[in-house]
Amino acid sequence: MTQAQAVAASATRRLVGAIADGSVKVLLGAVFIIGAARLGDWLGVSTWLMVVSGVALLIGGGIEIRYVRSRPMSTYTRLMVAYDSGWVLATVVGLLLAWRGSGAGGEVWIGYQAAAPITLAALLVAAAPLRPTPDTRTTNPAG
Repeated sequence: MTQAQAVAASATRRLVGAIADGSVKVLLGAVFIIGAARLGDWLGVSTWLMVVSGVALLIGGGIEIRYVRSRPMSTYTRLMVAYDSGWVLATVVGLLLAWRGSGAGGEVWIGYQAAAPITLAALLVAAAPLRPTPDTRTTNPAG
């Protein structure tokens, strides 16, 4: 494999990863909305918070998918790492609270799911667009 092929393969994997990340958010958002009452009871949160979280995930995931070709992949990578790091932290805090008998564990975790996707989407929309490369610019035959 040539270096150019390796770079192209890496870029394709990152693109697929970004689309998959947004798709998982959309799927999870739909599950949260459809199963809001049952999941809310199981996690100890109100149905309205499950629905708000589901809507936030749908919007955030949809924006991720929409902007995948117009924003630099480095921007996507940084935002996804920040999002996933926060998700891990919220999960650990939620589990520790639940382990200690607090009912706030589910609220912490679902609250993160309500706030973080919208934050990620807003940062993605505000990010500088992808600069055209010489390969993607249209040439003017008139000079």
